[in-house]
Amino acid sequence: MTIPYGAWPSPISAAAVSAASPRIEGARFVGDDIWWGESVPEEGGRSAVRRRGADGVAHDVLPAPWSARSRVHEYGGGAWTTVDDDDLVFIEKTDQRVWLLSPGRPPRALTAAAGDVRFGGLVWQAGRLIAVRERHGGSIVPARDLVTIPLDGSGAADAASLVQLVAGSDFLAQPALSPDGTRLAWIAWDHPSMPWDRTELRVGRVEDDVVVEWTTVAGGETSPLQPIWLDDEDLLHLDDPTGRWNIERLHLSAELPERAVAPADADTGAPLWVLGARWYAVLEDARIVAVRTDGADALVLITGGDAAPIAAAPVWNTNIEDVRGTRVLVSGASGSAGPGLWSVDVDSGAVETVRGGESPWGEEWMPRPRAVSFDGARGPVHAFDYPPTNPDATAPDDELPPYVVFVHGGPTTHVGPAASPRIASFTSRGIGVLDVNYGGSSGYGRAYRERLQGGWGIVDVEDVAAAARGLAASGVADPARIAIAGGSAGGWTVLAALARTDAFAAGISRYGVGDARALAADTHDFEARYLDGLIGPLPEAEAVYIERSPLTHRDGFRVPILLLQGADDQVVPPAQSEAVRDALVERGVPHAYIVYEGEGHGFRRTETLVHAYESELAFLGAVFGFDMPGIPPIELS
Repeated sequence: MTIPYGAWPSPISAAAVSAASPRIEGARFVGDDIWWGESVPEEGGRSAVRRRGADGVAHDVLPAPWSARSRVHEYGGGAWTTVDDDDLVFIEKTDQRVWLLSPGRPPRALTAAAGDVRFGGLVWQAGRLIAVRERHGGSIVPARDLVTIPLDGSGAADAASLVQLVAGSDFLAQPALSPDGTRLAWIAWDHPSMPWDRTELRVGRVEDDVVVEWTTVAGGETSPLQPIWLDDEDLLHLDDPTGRWNIERLHLSAELPERAVAPADADTGAPLWVLGARWYAVLEDARIVAVRTDGADALVLITGGDAAPIAAAPVWNTNIEDVRGTRVLVSGASGSAGPGLWSVDVDSGAVETVRGGESPWGEEWMPRPRAVSFDGARGPVHAFDYPPTNPDATAPDDELPPYVVFVHGGPTTHVGPAASPRIASFTSRGIGVLDVNYGGSSGYGRAYRERLQGGWGIVDVEDVAAAARGLAASGVADPARIAIAGGSAGGWTVLAALARTDAFAAGISRYGVGDARALAADTHDFEARYLDGLIGPLPEAEAVYIERSPLTHRDGFRVPILLLQGADDQVVPPAQSEAVRDALVERGVPHAYIVYEGEGHGFRRTETLVHAYESELAFLGAVFGFDMPGIPPIELS
């Protein structure tokens, strides 16, 4: 049937989008089962740990109301692991203590309730439970160290029972004990660097559970990541001296040069936003399974110096969660069915879906992404185009579709060619989506990532505007009906593009940054010096901060804007969105401002996700003049 774009009937409801988008938070082979962490929107965003046994049915290992979530660096990661079989160690969201859950017993605390102390990045290695500890109070920069946590519960009564393995830097991550337990490798960095700018790989000698001496074996001007021991002398890690993260091998007890393992013009590695990220793993026979990213992700099997492709579903946000025998647990997002978790046998080629990874509406409703690039002021701008897709509807021949330009957060992250349920909720209604990897995005090497250095608020704005104009010039989109949407740092780009260009007819900002100085003053420690590289150090660059901030150019706000904000956001506090709202009120710009109680930086609750999705669709309908079946209308002030 022929129906105008934007008014196509769709089975993809906001509630279905929430249910079909599992957020996987780690996975393990445990005995004969597979365990995984998952955010559960219908339970208030609780982070559950679940298992699937031989019967194929999912059961909770960690029951409600317990929630495994770390707040180290605010973004957390590594909030649970397993000790031998069936014992779960996890970090409880509400108190940030470490707990042990054994079969048939209630959880028991392993760390004390003492001040604002947080843990993250849990690993069980060589008979030790190791964690990143973050202690707030006493200084602006929290004290961080790597500690071992006894399993007997003595640390719950006496915090001194936790043994400090090593400290000595602003940030520590990814600890790895050698098989004999005599050496510890870890990643460290200091302000003002971010972990994708410069880190150090350090190796120390362990005596009586303490690192007594250490040395830097890689990094300083590069960004090593994820050390893994092959044996007591050979250490693998990721590094990017060529501008691409590749696997390197280092022999510690001989004068042998560090060498790349099957190097490629692609990244094995990504920005270390969360502590549990893993981009490669070593099988029992010493073969290596790795993710390679060049816009899209691909899995490879490395044997010696050769790499062979592995057929697997994920094409974006891919993590190697665990390995056993020839099987690999892989999480990520597939090209046509959304996020999920898969078990892949690297020898037989068998791929088994463990969780998600399937479209409940059928793949005919999922748009096929098209990799595109546009000419920008500073080079090519990469993006993925998702055209309107609905097997039951077509538009009039003389109509071009409306589009939404998606802007990812970070800004040092990237998007891949993965047709998520959220994207499908737009495209199934006749609204195209252009997902842009503006300059500064990862996934294309260091040079593309560093295009944004010193240019945040300029380069990203130029790039998204160039992408929108290029899309319209190609005849794909209606130039009068192109909106822009993004969250966090993406929200900054949305607001800046609306204030400083005429490329967009409307904008949607989720917890977006309006004032760069306020962000530098209010944000948490992990990103406290992030803006030094993106804009410049304060106070020297204060004039640049003022000039770049969207609120400085509030006179440029002319088109309708939807603002969505979490009341408990500690990364971008509500004051930022409120200041933008006030500017819109002053200028009489049509807008809606919606605050969600109990939500932080990134929405997790079902009721919030559903309302936010519906509000975005209703907003576009109100602005572009089409009625959306089944979507409640929104009132613009």
